Amino acid sequence: MNNRDSVLPSSENNDAVYEYVSMLSEKEPELLVKLDRETNLKTLYPQMMAGHIQGRFLKMITAMVKPRTILEIGTFTGYSTLCFAEALNENAKIITIEANPQWNYISEKYFLESGFNDKITRIIGDAANVIPQLDFMFDLVYIDADKTNNLTYYNLILPKVAVGGFILIDNTLWSGKVTDRKLYHDKDTAAIHNFNEYVCSDIRVDNLLLPLRDGMMIIRKK
Repeated sequence: MNNRDSVLPSSENNDAVYEYVSMLSEKEPELLVKLDRETNLKTLYPQMMAGHIQGRFLKMITAMVKPRTILEIGTFTGYSTLCFAEALNENAKIITIEANPQWNYISEKYFLESGFNDKITRIIGDAANVIPQLDFMFDLVYIDADKTNNLTYYNLILPKVAVGGFILIDNTLWSGKVTDRKLYHDKDTAAIHNFNEYVCSDIRVDNLLLPLRDGMMIIRKK
């Protein structure tokens, strides 16, 4: 079992726990099964893709929040985008930003096949440059991009999040490395830890660091 499928990052029975959770959760749509396979075959880092349980979590959050507009930072091959799109109301939409155009041919194909393409706006570019140009208020934001810029994206997007809206940030446990200060020489590990501390002390929001997969920070704007 690879790390992206982990439900709890430090369980002695991780494989068994994952299989149990997977068996008793909503099944992965066949289109996403196909996307998972193609991503594993054609990309160098398929672990960047959300898996079955995380994908069902993103769909559930969307159904709960009922966002009118979602912003996603980090499209990759589009798996998480489609999980959000599954639960969007009729007039809702998702804007997804990806810095690397090389995976666009995969995401484009699956967006079209899904039937959700008219709800999805794709932008290729640097999110730090794109976000200030977006004239929207967002109800839900998902950040899963370059970890050293989590704080930059967060501060750029928070003014554009509606009061009561949510921001989700992936990989906030970083395979557990954030718990070991001896590993803070690594720029990604240090950046993630510093971001987690920043959010926890930010009086503008409430937050919960959830041990789902590689860590999911859930932030609610007050």
